[in-house]
Amino acid sequence: MSQIYVLQQENHKEKRGFLSGIALTLILALAAKYAASFPLLNIMGQLVLAILLGMIWRAIRNVSEHMVSGISFSSKKLLRYGIILLGMRLNLHDILHAGPKVAVISILNVAITIFVVYGIAKWFKVEKNLGLLTACGTGICGAAAVVAIAPQIKAKDEEAAIGAATVAILGTIFTIAYTLLYPFLHLSSSGYGIFAGATLHEIAHVIAAAEPVNKEAVDLAVMVKLTRVALLVPVAVLMGFWANRQSYPNDTGNRTLNTRSCKALPIPWFILGFLIMSAVNTMHIIPNDLTNLIIVTAYLLIAMAMAGLGLTVDTASFRQKGLKAFAAGFIGSVILSLTGYALIRMFGLG
Repeated sequence: MSQIYVLQQENHKEKRGFLSGIALTLILALAAKYAASFPLLNIMGQLVLAILLGMIWRAIRNVSEHMVSGISFSSKKLLRYGIILLGMRLNLHDILHAGPKVAVISILNVAITIFVVYGIAKWFKVEKNLGLLTACGTGICGAAAVVAIAPQIKAKDEEAAIGAATVAILGTIFTIAYTLLYPFLHLSSSGYGIFAGATLHEIAHVIAAAEPVNKEAVDLAVMVKLTRVALLVPVAVLMGFWANRQSYPNDTGNRTLNTRSCKALPIPWFILGFLIMSAVNTMHIIPNDLTNLIIVTAYLLIAMAMAGLGLTVDTASFRQKGLKAFAAGFIGSVILSLTGYALIRMFGLG
């Protein structure tokens, strides 16, 4: 009887720790949402602040071992649910209406940035997975891209956290720089909106950079940014297949498909959920008020995931691994900005 009692107590302690871990990520996510309502901090956005708060919490006080399972649940499972729900932000008609020039600019920017940042990261001897995550986050859509690509290439939680934090900080720096440089860029409000949407990292960064100009700049910036977000789907699939080939270099493909279960295929099923939700939003099946609530919920879930990732980052490890990744991302971000500006001029969109 005493042994059964001890097992029950341990089981109860594990459950309590699991819920405590989730609760901690929720508290940090809500704190990040509140902090993001203040001037200057709103440039960073809820997701950036959530991961920074997680890192600060980890640096100030150790995370209890019994909370790890709940934190891991937030950073993995809740992340996928959040990305699926975030599809409600994407209207496929808007992407089509943006026109072929905007699509070409987005595709070129994403492709060039990923190759350049990964190449520089490799040159700087950054770990392969961290280099890829930094490259994808810089080129596509910031921290959300990092955490969506991470399971595709089987990256560690710490690598995903460092990559997300690196890209988030870079995006904030470039957002501030854009607002200061706007008067000297000699772009129309629409041209600047396209420029911001095509080159900045997070949606929060895009809105923050375009808002001081006018509503037209914001609308175009978000539209172009969502075109880049849509590219997350093919990039995630390609990364998954690439990582799969790295794991099975001598496999012709047929044997792998026959011997591995459907779940093991490198297809990001949660990304398919993202596309389905985008289609639902495009068809206006759900009322606007409910759509807005779903989007808020999506950001909360992703912020909880960001906080969970931040809680896994060791400060010393971040200094050791993150600085080189940051340098690669910074150079890549400069190239992304210059490429985007040149393409806008070339296509006569300025």
